[in-house]
Amino acid sequence: MTDHHDTTGDVHALSGAYAVDALDPDERLRFEAHLRECPACQAEVAGLREAVAMLGGDAAVAPPAGLRASVLAGIETVRPLPPVTAPEPTAEVRPLRPRRRFLGLAGPQLALAAAAVLVVVAAVGGVWLWQGSDDDAPELTAAEQVLTAADAVHTTRQFPDGSSATVYVSRSEGRAVIVTDDMAPAPTGKDYQLWLVGPDGSMVPDLVMPDDPDTTKVLEGDASEVTAVGITVEPDGGSEEPSTEPLAVIQLGA
Repeated sequence: MTDHHDTTGDVHALSGAYAVDALDPDERLRFEAHLRECPACQAEVAGLREAVAMLGGDAAVAPPAGLRASVLAGIETVRPLPPVTAPEPTAEVRPLRPRRRFLGLAGPQLALAAAAVLVVVAAVGGVWLWQGSDDDAPELTAAEQVLTAADAVHTTRQFPDGSSATVYVSRSEGRAVIVTDDMAPAPTGKDYQLWLVGPDGSMVPDLVMPDDPDTTKVLEGDASEVTAVGITVEPDGGSEEPSTEPLAVIQLGA
């Protein structure tokens, strides 16, 4: 594997566009997977949605063409500020080291970020709110059904070059989803192939991964009883049996 740029900051920066439903499906899945484990982004999205609701009133306006691009462009002009923290009375105060990752906003900074997002939205056609009954909700994709299932669990494998692969599994859905982050491409003439590992250790061939560093894919096989997901490097198009030692074997939760 080769070194790749760190995209974690980009994931945090999607909170504003997510709050106004301006992400495409892949970005939305990736951000929702991140949102489940990031309290800072959860608080920021909640604050932004509250601000949108307060300023939008009850009117429902169809989103104008080009809104998503304009929102994302506007967000790039907002410089995130570090959270303001008060030291404990008896604690030693130490200077904070620079952080590469976006830590979210709190208090006045959150209000400023919310206002910036709303200004961008208003500039291209106004704020819109989706209001309706549960019958009007869009149907979830197969990946979304796994990621949002009540019994969904996940395991992440970090690789030496900083990339990662996370496998989500829902026993009730009988499906598993893999989400890669900055994954290095397979060697020339090769593909990454996924394998479902059964309780007896047998490896059943599953899908061949696309040549995309950041992807979300639903595995094809039944994940109701599998214990792990393996990743191997195979010839183009995949193999019926592993031809190399697994690059990783990601153990799944109960």
